[in-house]
Amino acid sequence: QPQLVESGGGLVQPGGSLRLSCEASWFSLDLYTIGWFRQPPGREREEVSCISSNDGSTYYADSVKGRFTISRDNAKNTAYLQMDSLKPEDTAVYYCAAGPNYVTVQKMCTTSTGVDFWGKGTLVTVSS
Repeated sequence: QPQLVESGGGLVQPGGSLRLSCEASWFSLDLYTIGWFRQPPGREREEVSCISSNDGSTYYADSVKGRFTISRDNAKNTAYLQMDSLKPEDTAVYYCAAGPNYVTVQKMCTTSTGVDFWGKGTLVTVSS
């Protein structure tokens, strides 16, 4: 059964870095638009970043621009989210998602639609 598995979460001090991974099983990530979303404690899920499979175009939420970098390694069937200069408000469960490659990064990230698969999430806690 197709699935996405996130890893790399944990506790980090403000200003620190983490790299999240999203590994796909039973389907090829290179055919899919990939997104990272997060749900802070007590709040609704929100978009973080998305990346296209067609041209590598990306989308970032304003709150993470300049600090987070999304990437993909199709040979490893894995997507990544490099998170630098972390802030306490980045604390959340982070989820990866995959949708068909005709779903644009803007559509996936701004509407959370067009998603075929969701991971179960990994917790990131930014605290001193």
